[in-house]
Amino acid sequence: MIREPAVAGQFYSADPKDLTRTLQSLLQPPVNPVKARAVLSPHAGYIYSGGVAGAVFSYVRVPDRFIILGPNHTGIGSPLSLYPTGQWRTPLGLAAIDSELNGMLLKECPMLQEDWTAHAQEHSLEVQIPFLQTLVTGFKFSAICVGTTSYPTLEELGHALARVLASVPYPVLIISSSDMNHYESAAVGARKDRYAIEQVLAVDPAGLFQVVREKNISMCGFAPTVAALTACRDLGCSQGILIRYANSGDASGDNDRVVGYAGMAIT
Repeated sequence: MIREPAVAGQFYSADPKDLTRTLQSLLQPPVNPVKARAVLSPHAGYIYSGGVAGAVFSYVRVPDRFIILGPNHTGIGSPLSLYPTGQWRTPLGLAAIDSELNGMLLKECPMLQEDWTAHAQEHSLEVQIPFLQTLVTGFKFSAICVGTTSYPTLEELGHALARVLASVPYPVLIISSSDMNHYESAAVGARKDRYAIEQVLAVDPAGLFQVVREKNISMCGFAPTVAALTACRDLGCSQGILIRYANSGDASGDNDRVVGYAGMAIT
């Protein structure tokens, strides 16, 4: 099965040459890449959040296996939807699903269900793929669309991710796809986002879950990030690194209603 791109020509260029030029401008050759267990990368149109995503993937050591977690914006599909075996197409070519990792994830997390419908129109995972195609030849990935905010479910997913990563002999990078607070002023957004960022820096999944709810932070990918942080804690990670923070007003000039973007690494 091949998943066709849903947002090529909208969130990023559908023209391979234009897209390649854009990605090359957003990615910088790493000087001393950091070995990370997970990263937080935004998923808006590249004109808005591409600089933050590019900074993230330029900062860390990028392997050739990934587990990408993103929120379910459409509401379609099962609560934890794992894309089945196959390939994803972007203007840069085909990227292969990791059947081996998929099998391990299904074994370790019974709540995961193979479900392509949740992924068909979901942009949060798709926009990460061209960055990886630019950096790594022949990589494989597993894609999980998270459509639940149940903390026990997210925690169990995180524990399962950790068990899988601890059992394989090769490096796997977890990518949690999320934008930050939505459609408030830049000042209000930055203040709210800081509460969430502090919990990620502390590798505190319960803290992130709590502060998002208590402070009414519209961080669309907080649920996959809770799962990613849970996995990182299980694997012995102790700190997060804020690589870059920006908002949509930096590109649009409108600071009254912005979306925040934080690029982070968990080491």
